[in-house]
Formats: sequence, C-alpha cells, structure tokens
Amino acid sequence: MNIKEFFDEVRAYFDMQADRNDEQTIIKQISNGVTFRGSKLWVLIFAILIASLGLNVNSTAVIVGAMLISPLMGPIIGMGLAVGTNDLDLLRRAVKNYSVATVFSVLTATIYFFISPLGEAQSELLARTSPTLYDVLIAFCGGGAGIVALCTRDRGNVIPGVAIATALMPPLCTAGYGLATGHLLYFLGAFYLFFINTVFIALATYFGVRILGFHKHEFVSAWRERRAHRILTAIVVVTMIPAAVMTVSIVRKSFFEHNVRRFVKSELNQSGTQVISNSVEGRTLRIVAVGREINAATQAEAQKQMQHYGLGEYKLAIIQGAQTDSLLQLNNQISQMSTTREADRQQLVELSAQTALLTEQLQGYVQYEELASTLRPELKVLFPQVRSLSLSPVNEVQRDTMAPRHYVAALVSTDGGRRLSAADLTKLREWLQARVGDDSLVVVER
Repeated sequence: MNIKEFFDEVRAYFDMQADRNDEQTIIKQISNGVTFRGSKLWVLIFAILIASLGLNVNSTAVIVGAMLISPLMGPIIGMGLAVGTNDLDLLRRAVKNYSVATVFSVLTATIYFFISPLGEAQSELLARTSPTLYDVLIAFCGGGAGIVALCTRDRGNVIPGVAIATALMPPLCTAGYGLATGHLLYFLGAFYLFFINTVFIALATYFGVRILGFHKHEFVSAWRERRAHRILTAIVVVTMIPAAVMTVSIVRKSFFEHNVRRFVKSELNQSGTQVISNSVEGRTLRIVAVGREINAATQAEAQKQMQHYGLGEYKLAIIQGAQTDSLLQLNNQISQMSTTREADRQQLVELSAQTALLTEQLQGYVQYEELASTLRPELKVLFPQVRSLSLSPVNEVQRDTMAPRHYVAALVSTDGGRRLSAADLTKLREWLQARVGDDSLVVVER
C-alpha cells in the first residue's frame, strides 16, 4: 500500500457523505425547530422552572433533566445554518425566535427566584457566573457534534448529549436569579456564558454546513456577503476576549494554589500538626494550623524555601491553636459555606484557632485555682501549720539555654513564721504531686 492509498483509506473513515441525509430534508427539519410557539414555548417555560428548582436545591440530576427537555438548541442551530447558507429569511426568523425564547426564559426564572423562599446561591448556580475559554471550547465542540448528528440519517442520542454538554438552560436561570436578587454581576456573568454558548454553537454549525457543502443562497452583491462575514468574525472575536482573560486568571490561580499545597506538604508537614486552611492577604500567606506547635526555627526555614515554590514575594504568617473537637466541628461546618463567603470563612477559621489557643492557656490557670480550693479541706487536716496554698503554671527562662522550663509552682505560707521541717516539706510535695498529677511540681515556702 502506497502513501496515497493509505491516506485515501484514512479519509474514508472520516467521510460524512456516505450516511448524510438529504440536504433539503435537513434544512426543513432545522427550520421547523426554529419556531417558538404554542406547546414548544410551554415546554421551554416548564424546562426553565425545572432547571431553576435544580439550581435552587443544588441538584445536578434535576438540572440535567431540564437540559434534556429544553428546545433552546433549535433557533441557535438555525442561525448557524442561515449564516452558512446565506439564508437571510431563516436568519431573521431564528434571531426573532431566539430573542423570544431568551426573554421568556429569563422572565420565568426571575419570577421563580423572586417568590422562592430559598434565596441562597448554591454551588451549581455560582458555577454559571464566571465563563472561561473552556466554555468556548465546549460550546464549539457541542455545536459541531450537533450539526453532524442532524445531518446524518441515524443521529442516535447525540442531540440530548449536546444539550447537556453545552448547558444552555442553567445560565439563563442564573441570569434570572441575578435579576431577582439584585446581583447584577451574576446576571452579566451568566448571560455572557449563555451568549458564548449561542455564538459558538452557531459558529460550529456554520463550519459544519460549509464542510458538508450545503448550497448557498446568492447575495445581491459580493460586498454584502463580505460585510456579513466580517460582522460574524467581529462577534466571534469580541466574545472570545473576555473569556480568554478569565481563563488566564483561573489558570494562574490554579497554579498558585497548587504551589501552596506543595509548600505546605513539604515544608510544614510534621507529626501531630494539621494545617486546616490557607489564605492570601496582600503579600502575606496566612496558614492556620492546629495541634503540635510549629516552632520558630521551622517557620524561618520554611520562609527561606518559599522562593522554590514560586512564592518568594510572599511573607509567611502561621496562626496556631490547639486542636479541639469543637474547633474541628466548626471547621467542618464553615468549610461547607458558599464560595461567596470565602473571606469570611478564612477569617472565622483563624479567629477560631486563636480562641482555642487562648482558651487552652486560660484553662491552665483556672484549673489550678479550682484545684487549690478543692485541696483546702484536706490541707487543713494534713498540714494544720500551713496557712495558705497557691498553685500556678510557671515558664522559667534560664540564662544559658533557649528552651524554657515548664513546671507547676506550689507557694505555701505557714502560721507564725514557723518553717516546715524537711520531712513535712517532702510529705507535702509528694501529696501535692499525687493530687495535681504533675511530677515537675516545685514547692516554694514563704
């Protein structure tokens, strides 16, 4: 087999003409799907209500069901076919019905979210407020699959799959939510995502029609044809620019978060310590850790290593606290908060860690006060010459060593200035050690 025969055989695998339907049949079928009247409009309204319910209760299955019954693909593919075949009459009808469907969809979603008692934005809804370049690619590939399926005799279940993949319904519902709740940015982001899907499904349809060799309607003049193509190109470029900018921002954020995770895992990972969150404030990387304390030497070394993770311009700030059951429970609760409250979530975690640390320190003082009061009746019987007893934790810093010494001090005073004998002092120390439960206890006699 020579090279020409090889490429001819490969080309035969990709040839769509063999199972292509009749051109007029395809055009008639797409043209009939453009119109939004009667039952088709009611189906669209019910699909919008179902999708809004799914977004409201954060149910992916309900949202997918709404996308399956939505008839929104019709006028969008009709616009692509009209541009590809220079059919101005079909283009006018497609644009008109597309506008009617869009207005009724947004209006229905706005009314639903205005009267719905569930007003909080869920993750499924928020996911439709920030379109990216990936949405462009999904819409373009989905539109390509759609027009190829419509042009073949055995289309299978491609069209429902395209409706799910390109997700035309949820952005319109999110736009309605933005209007109902007064979140203008939600409305703009969601409607822009819907517009992206529209433009690139139509563009993929246009290319599909041209590749399949559909016959064109003749323009009155070549100048009008060139003008139409320029307008189409301008719409595509203008639509892509904001999506590309958003995509670059998302990719950068993803790389940064990956570097932070690597840094924490490699430089701050130690037995008995758990890092529960991280956040960036200005040029400061704030790490919230619970459990065993990350000492100053480890923190200093970690700061030096940050440049190897692309974090050289950030200053490391570690907030540490004791790992208690209440803190873990609180962290689990706030980790489920909406992404719109991320800043509040980070601040709440940090304040919780600080509160846990202060509570632990305070408890160390309070417990010895309570224990001293409890020991008073026994002290009066066992050591009647002891007039008062004070217990407190002590951190002693010595001149020749950096490590502080931790112990419990028992300060006792006797009646009439009489000092305790060595035997009584030993007996008192042993009794207090047994009652306090700390072998490092030191008795100081006043």
